Amino acid sequence: MVMTDIETGLRREGFVIKTPICRLLIYLFLIAGALTMALPYLWMFVTSIKPLSEIQSYPPSFVVKNPTLKPYRDLFRMIPMVRYLLNSLFVAGSITLFNVFATSLAGFAFAKHKFWGRDQLFFIFLGSLMIPWQVNIIPGFIIVKNLGWLNTYRGLIIPSMAWCAFGIFLSRQYIYSIPDDLIDAAKIDGCSEFTIYRKVILPLIKPVLATLAIFTFLQQWNNFVWPLVIIHTSSMRTVPLALSVLAGQFGSNFAMVMAGAVIATLPMLVVYLLFQKYVIQGIAMTGLEG
Repeated sequence: MVMTDIETGLRREGFVIKTPICRLLIYLFLIAGALTMALPYLWMFVTSIKPLSEIQSYPPSFVVKNPTLKPYRDLFRMIPMVRYLLNSLFVAGSITLFNVFATSLAGFAFAKHKFWGRDQLFFIFLGSLMIPWQVNIIPGFIIVKNLGWLNTYRGLIIPSMAWCAFGIFLSRQYIYSIPDDLIDAAKIDGCSEFTIYRKVILPLIKPVLATLAIFTFLQQWNNFVWPLVIIHTSSMRTVPLALSVLAGQFGSNFAMVMAGAVIATLPMLVVYLLFQKYVIQGIAMTGLEG
């Protein structure tokens, strides 16, 4: 299916696959790219189930002679990994749900409604993309401290909800391509603005919603600096902070560190696999519009 969508996109852009040799070259290129991406993850998983004697053997090998799950048992026994996973899932999931809803709603307003200062306000959002996120750390910390949100979920979640300019831009550009006739027909049928958004716009923008969900979730799941600034108790740590502590306290136990990395990677893979179909569909539709 992936290959079919890629071929369709190439044909729409004027690239025609005429011979089996061209098809073979494309397959070889994709396989080489997939292996390049997958080998580090494979090495990480293999190391996580190796005993210490095999990890220290030379030369290194992908073959595991005596696989063991002891690193995973030690991981969940020595640190509250489940708690850290739940913290990250709650924080990343809350921010993702809010940002996907808010940015798509704002994109609908910017794309299909005319109001005073619309273009100027949109350019302000675009301008915020050019400000490095590091600039916001100190002002954000001062605001969170004055509000009494240090070491709380509110301090982790609410400031990150405001950083959604890219999502507004992406949603606006995608919704702008939806024909106005569909919206006019819904208005004639008596639909309110929110009903139009819910029943007309949302079903048509699933690809961009999936893309935003993946980008936002991965960004917040891997967010290290902001939780490091806000959190100061172990019970509130997220997975990136847990991995940092794990590498510092148990750095000599390579298998356990790799086991933590494998566990931290699984939710990201699950999110991508769940939304992969819509992302590929969005790429194909982008090729059609181009």
